[in-house]
Amino acid sequence: MTVPAPRVRRRPSVPGRTLPLLLVLALLAPLGLLFAQTDGHTGDDHDLAARERLGVRYLRALGPVTDALTDAQTNAVAGRPVSRAALTAAIERAAQVDGAIGDQLRTRERWAGVRAKLEALPERGLADPEAAFQAYGEVADLLLALHRKVREASGLVRDPRSDSFFVQDAIGADLPAAMVAAGRLADVATLAPNRPAAQRPRTVAELAELRVAALGPATDLVDDLRAAVDSSESTDLGPTVLTPLDTYQRSVEALAAFSAPAGAAGPDPVQLGAARRGAQSAAAQLRQVILDQLDALLADRLDRLDRDRWLARGAVAVAGVLLAVLAGVLLSALRRARRRAAQADREPAEAGPPPATLRPDQPAYAGDGELLPVGAGRGESERWRPFDAAR
Repeated sequence: MTVPAPRVRRRPSVPGRTLPLLLVLALLAPLGLLFAQTDGHTGDDHDLAARERLGVRYLRALGPVTDALTDAQTNAVAGRPVSRAALTAAIERAAQVDGAIGDQLRTRERWAGVRAKLEALPERGLADPEAAFQAYGEVADLLLALHRKVREASGLVRDPRSDSFFVQDAIGADLPAAMVAAGRLADVATLAPNRPAAQRPRTVAELAELRVAALGPATDLVDDLRAAVDSSESTDLGPTVLTPLDTYQRSVEALAAFSAPAGAAGPDPVQLGAARRGAQSAAAQLRQVILDQLDALLADRLDRLDRDRWLARGAVAVAGVLLAVLAGVLLSALRRARRRAAQADREPAEAGPPPATLRPDQPAYAGDGELLPVGAGRGESERWRPFDAAR
């Protein structure tokens, strides 16, 4: 008779055992790359917006300095005493802001030069109004250059949103240039009657140039703010900005009317000076509103970026937990498969070899090599049965 051989279990192949784990690792790689790119872009946008808010803070401090310098220049050119109280207070506030954030915006050296020029201006009007006009004009040019430096260093000029870009251009470039040019226009109108007749053509050309320099940025400011309102998703920007903008626009129209050429005598200095003060007052009110709105837009952007960053990190954390659970399940299944395979290998060895099967005509041997009778050593079923002798 024949004893059947034990069945051997098939072991899973090595690729079959490691493929699920490799798939888990393959999912982790693109997930990590996507998170790194998203977090990097979000971090860059967050840093830019935070730096822009520093620029808004610096521009807020430079506005009063510009106003006080323009008023001091007008008084100096007209021969009136120059009150340094407003200018000194504005300089001190700007110095505090520069001391706090000047290193981050790299404006320390530029502000130090502007401050030295501002403090060197005489407290009383110079004997020569033309010299006073020249001295104050040089400081005003340095102040406008500092405005440009702040916008560039803070990243305001690279703002990616259309509404905040138009707003920063209006407050950081158009408004200071318009105010400085308007002050110069009024001052030249004051100087014109005292100039020699031979210089009259040059004076007329200078007035025309300053009129364009004052009205051009003012018009650009109005266009920028209207474009910002039209493109903004904020519900506060339009209602908050349009009212002071209309007031400023009317003051600019008055400035344009009183600065128009009026024959050989030129514009009336008194009326033009009053129009300049009205425009400066409207500009100061508008500047405060614009800076508040620009800072609010940047603050909202920072909040959205923070929220997006936490959502991205939360999604990656959840995905990582799910993948870790999946990997644990796969590893547990792999361990169980290995234990079952090892147990299957031990069972045949513990059972021993199968008993030998003898043929009926095969002799059996005793333990000492002695032959046993035929049939001895076989089981009970192999004994001689009746009628076997008749075979």
